[in-house]
Amino acid sequence: MIELNNVSKWYGSFQVLTDCTTSVKKGDVVVVCGPSGSGKSTLIKTVNGLEPFQKGTITVDGVSVGDPKTNLSKLRARIGMVFQNFELFPHLSIRDNLTIGQIKVLGRSKEEATEKGLKYLDRVGLLAHKDKFPGQLSGGQQQRVAIARALSMDPIAMLFDEPTSALDPEMINEVLDVMVGLAQEGMTMMVVTHEMGFARKVANRVVFMDKGVVVEDCAKDEFFASPRSERARDFLAKIITH
Repeated sequence: MIELNNVSKWYGSFQVLTDCTTSVKKGDVVVVCGPSGSGKSTLIKTVNGLEPFQKGTITVDGVSVGDPKTNLSKLRARIGMVFQNFELFPHLSIRDNLTIGQIKVLGRSKEEATEKGLKYLDRVGLLAHKDKFPGQLSGGQQQRVAIARALSMDPIAMLFDEPTSALDPEMINEVLDVMVGLAQEGMTMMVVTHEMGFARKVANRVVFMDKGVVVEDCAKDEFFASPRSERARDFLAKIITH
């Protein structure tokens, strides 16, 4: 579904990604983790062309992301993206947040978009809030709306960029529960997160990054039981003891 081959990226003379290679099969849940500044978020944003890259290839369902002829907005409509800070339109109601992309990008009628959007709003447990505005919801609720919005575009895969890092601790589980449900339903997912409990519960594979390099890319059980690199062992020791 998603293939990255030797992807490298620079900001000026600073290299943020170095020869990153990994793949995500249909139905896989791949967790990307690593210390701050390791390039995780940059890597996931290259998958749908939000971050350009200078070297290597990325294909999503057979479409080359780096090809100048590729219609990136069409591609992005097929890959759901959930950000750290929700990115909802503050001046639109929840209902309109859910339908605007469907109408403008997918050409759906208002009725069809509303039906689909409200179905997914119900799926994340927030149907009663459809006429509110984002500012009237908690952070956890806004993030669940963002997930519903992404799902209403019928994506072939979902990308999550640290979806819980801006949330208060008591709101984290309500978002992770929705993500666990998606994973169990077979949604193809690539998730940048520090939530190792989530990784243990639903990931098939873990990609561990450090300083812009993919240090480990292995089955979840192998990563948690016996990481091969000292850097990953050190990271796990710090993150799991607290």
